[in-house]
Formats: sequence, C-alpha cells, structure tokens
Amino acid sequence: MEPIRVHSGLVYPLNRANVDTDQIIPKQFLKRIERQGFGQFLFYHWRFDEEGEKRDSFTMNKEKYNDASILVAGDNFGCGSSREHAPWAILDYGFKVVIAPSFADIFYNNCVKNGILPVRLTEDETQAIIKKAEHEKLKLTVDLEKQLVVGEKEFNFNFDISDYHKQMLLNGWDEIAVTLTNEDKITAYEQRQQITG
Repeated sequence: MEPIRVHSGLVYPLNRANVDTDQIIPKQFLKRIERQGFGQFLFYHWRFDEEGEKRDSFTMNKEKYNDASILVAGDNFGCGSSREHAPWAILDYGFKVVIAPSFADIFYNNCVKNGILPVRLTEDETQAIIKKAEHEKLKLTVDLEKQLVVGEKEFNFNFDISDYHKQMLLNGWDEIAVTLTNEDKITAYEQRQQITG
C-alpha cells in the first residue's frame, strides 16, 4: 500500500446518507478475483441506466468532478454487507480519502486496510463541504499527520483517528506488515518454543 501523509485533491460531493456497500459496488460485479478493475462499476446503478449509458442526472457524471480524489458523503457511509470490494472500487476509481460524519465499522476498517483514509467530521462540517463542492470546484488538503482538513479559503477542520489506524496509513502498512514489525519477537518466541518443545 502507498503511505498517506498529506493528500490534496478535488472533492466530489455525494449528499446521501446510509449509502450501503451494494450501492457502492453492486453484487453482479463481484466475480473478479483481483482487486483491480472495480472502479468502473462504482455506484453503477446511479451512474448508468439500463442500457449502460451515463445518467445526466447523477452528479458524478459531470465533467467538473472527473478528477475528484476526495469523496464527501452523508452519515453512515458504507453500511450494509461487509464486502471488501466496496473500498476496492472506491480506490480503483481514484478516491484516496472519504469524508463523512460516520461510517459502518467494517467498511471503515476495510478502508484503512486498503490504503484509503476515512475521515469523520461533524454533520455541519461535512454539509458545509458538500454545499460548497456542489456549486463550484473545491479542492481540499487532508493532512493525516496533523489530523486536519483544510480548504483553500475557508475550511479548517480537525478530525480524530486512532493511533493504530494512523500509523497503518502513514506507513502504508496492511495487517501483515503490522505483524512483521514484531518479526524479531516472533522469531525469538519460535526459537524458545523449539528449545523447550
């Protein structure tokens, strides 16, 4: 995984609450065995009609959001089933940061495990970002080390994150890499077991 320290990018505002993992990546696209290639199916039923044509009514299809890398959404984002394909699709599409007032726990943890920074802001802070991004191109800088979300002119929001998750993202570690930080202790334990076994 790539480490995340500071990410600056364009915001895509998804002003919807309770977005579940089946809306993020519908079940019919879960047949792939690799993690890549899911981005094209992100929010598929919202982005495309029955003939596979882009829906003009869905804002993500607007040109001004083409290069967005920060997704800002409503409360309880990533609820529903525990499929890890949801963060795979988000990351593969190009989003590095997801901001919402709250996340489903499993989705939140899956984001961290896959190198996406999930940021919890208050409802008011999230809505302020969404409303601004709906009317104009908005760039934000998300500083994981300082735990800050900063806009070019008006936003300056603090966020909380556990030290464990912060270190995983700062170092680009998955859970295996975290375990391997204790490789010396693991080796010493195994050697002791061989002697006493």
